[in-house]
Amino acid sequence: MAVKSVTHLNFRGDARAALEFYQSVFGGHLAAVTYKDAGNVQDPAEADQVMWGQVLADNGFHVMAYDVPSGLPWNQGENSFFVSVRGETAQEITAYWEKLSVGATVVQPLAPAQWAPLYGMLRDGFGVVWVLDVVSEYGG
Repeated sequence: MAVKSVTHLNFRGDARAALEFYQSVFGGHLAAVTYKDAGNVQDPAEADQVMWGQVLADNGFHVMAYDVPSGLPWNQGENSFFVSVRGETAQEITAYWEKLSVGATVVQPLAPAQWAPLYGMLRDGFGVVWVLDVVSEYGG
């Protein structure tokens, strides 16, 4: 039996826009089910928000997201999680970095590091912190 973990991002009304953005960066298929689609509308103003969504790409990228209903507490936090994207080549990681960095705040510029041929960190326009690096022998 195998277990797979997937980053699940929680938003307050921005899940669809975030998933569309991540699909534009990594490609793949976007699926989204709204609260209305699922017959689970608690607040009519939130009927078209995402109850379950994901982007799943052939290159292995997979992220899930939903909009936390207003009846539940939500605090995005500052550093409660990072999404780590590890690629095999500098070209691959640089391409993702260039797309993700649009509208982002760069925390650590993409550059060679002691532990990786390339490493960088940014906070995208949705407040999600991304760590991108090229896999090295050290970090496997």
